[in-house]
Amino acid sequence: MPASFRGRASKSNDSGRFEALTRAPFDDGWDDADERPDRLDTTLTPEAARRIISRNDSPDIGFDQSINPYRGCEHGCIYCYARPSHAYVGLSPGLDFETRLFFKPEAAKLLEKELSRPAYRPSFIQLGANTDPYQPIEAKLRITRQILEVLARFRHPVGVTTKNALVARDIDILGPMAADNLAMVAVSVTTLDRKLARAMEPRASTPERRIDAIRKLSAAGVPTAVGVAPIIPGLTDHELESILERAAEAGAAMAYYTALRLPREIKDLFREWLAAEQPDRAGRVMSLVRQMRGGKDYDPQWNLRMRGDGPIADLISTRFHLACKKLGLNSRNRRTMDLSLFQIPGRATNQLDLFG
Repeated sequence: MPASFRGRASKSNDSGRFEALTRAPFDDGWDDADERPDRLDTTLTPEAARRIISRNDSPDIGFDQSINPYRGCEHGCIYCYARPSHAYVGLSPGLDFETRLFFKPEAAKLLEKELSRPAYRPSFIQLGANTDPYQPIEAKLRITRQILEVLARFRHPVGVTTKNALVARDIDILGPMAADNLAMVAVSVTTLDRKLARAMEPRASTPERRIDAIRKLSAAGVPTAVGVAPIIPGLTDHELESILERAAEAGAAMAYYTALRLPREIKDLFREWLAAEQPDRAGRVMSLVRQMRGGKDYDPQWNLRMRGDGPIADLISTRFHLACKKLGLNSRNRRTMDLSLFQIPGRATNQLDLFG
């Protein structure tokens, strides 16, 4: 049977898909259940990255550059689309993803080096495209803050996506950047039900603290969006309007949503979680998921993978747009980040020094 560990969403830790050997739990009768640990500690390993900016050409993603200070995420969201990436380092997308984390200590220096290259051309950079840049270890390591400090010095536009209220710590950087049209933040709120959030995304900030972060960011002049992401049919979809209303009251100006995605190992991890945490809804939830994915657990087609297809997906889309219209969300033209302010610090001074 899947094990439950305090503060962890995954119920298993199966081998990654690239491993030659497969490991699976087996009860041989010798282990005393009372002696099993009820928690797993988090381990941190530095990662020697050569470059820090990742690039993509996906047609349904609104940015082509991103930075991920961390690999793995202690938030432990059971539905996280980044889980399969842990298999690339020989680890499990299950419990390993939540407990065996990697950080990039030289991220800020690497970024400064890349931005200073003569061939670099400024383009919007997204923080939090894969794992959360404000997950709990950021409070101590402060790598995301160091990255923002570099971007502020270079006057480079940035967007942040997070589930952690810790983002409000960096208002002193984000506020002045936003005043120059160089920063925006999206705060993801999956549910307002604290009990459900604790089971589904155990180490992310509580829903109320995320709403409060939206309030603080908005009050500081930072353009802030609420992401109802992901919407889980049969489990959280009934909260769509309530989440948008709470976010609008807190000052959010923009909103977006995504439908639950279950690629690769996530489908099995999510099914395990449903069976353990929501057994009375498990069958219904997966039936609705398949109805939105052409009868499958997941359909990776561009432009459909984020929304789904069919009557249920259409209904969610209609509800979302009607609620946004009623609340005034997305009513203003989204500001385009200002690329013209980009400047390599000290470049002009250094050139003049040659003639001094």
